[in-house]
Amino acid sequence: MKLNLREYMFRAWYWYVNNRDKNAEVLFMNYGYSDENKSVELKPEDEINRYSVQLYHHLAAEVEIEGKDILEVGCGRGGGLAYVVKNFKPATAKGIDLDKGAINFCNKNYPLHGLTFAQGDAQNLSIEDNSYDVLLNVESSHRYPEFHLFLNEVKRILRPGGYFLYTDFRYDWEMKDLQKQMAESGLKIVKEEIITRKVVKALELDDKRKRELVKNLVPGFISKIALNFAGTIGSETYNQFDTGKYEYYSYILENE
Repeated sequence: MKLNLREYMFRAWYWYVNNRDKNAEVLFMNYGYSDENKSVELKPEDEINRYSVQLYHHLAAEVEIEGKDILEVGCGRGGGLAYVVKNFKPATAKGIDLDKGAINFCNKNYPLHGLTFAQGDAQNLSIEDNSYDVLLNVESSHRYPEFHLFLNEVKRILRPGGYFLYTDFRYDWEMKDLQKQMAESGLKIVKEEIITRKVVKALELDDKRKRELVKNLVPGFISKIALNFAGTIGSETYNQFDTGKYEYYSYILENE
């Protein structure tokens, strides 16, 4: 697969975090979510990652997960799936990610009953048909060069009546094509929502913590790059969200 500059940058950043974060300080790499009308009660150990956790909670609370078999594609460093397992009590849970370093990190840091992790390609998954009740995908799909192949996999893997819980961002000019692909996926759209302002609010509320994390983990000569990946206030990434150039959305879809 030929990689563009954006994908090279993402891979380089994930490689750096996997090798630098020796104390498991980075459990989430999403931009977060904050809704002033919905208060999420968190355990003390989750409070430090409140805004990233709330993005997962925003999705997971929409459907019945307890006693179900769930899969997260693009699980990253596993913090989100571990939160869902501990708080929503699925029967089994599996995380898949393309990054081998991230999977090694997950297998080392989340010894939870029923939770497993494996390396895999979102566009070509080695998973049986009709094998999961819920499939999550959180802020990962913007890196998939052929997104429609991933949607085909979601349709194939979900059991009848299963749910696809999905959130990510796109450039504003990409949204029409995304909406068309979702409509043609063979999955029923139960709920769709633009949540850009709630993501921007999370970036603002979490700014101080992220700056401290970058200061502790990243040498000064690449700190600007790290601050941009983190979406800190004033960075290009933050400005793209704040001006609406990036649109952040969430979907709940059902496999009929």
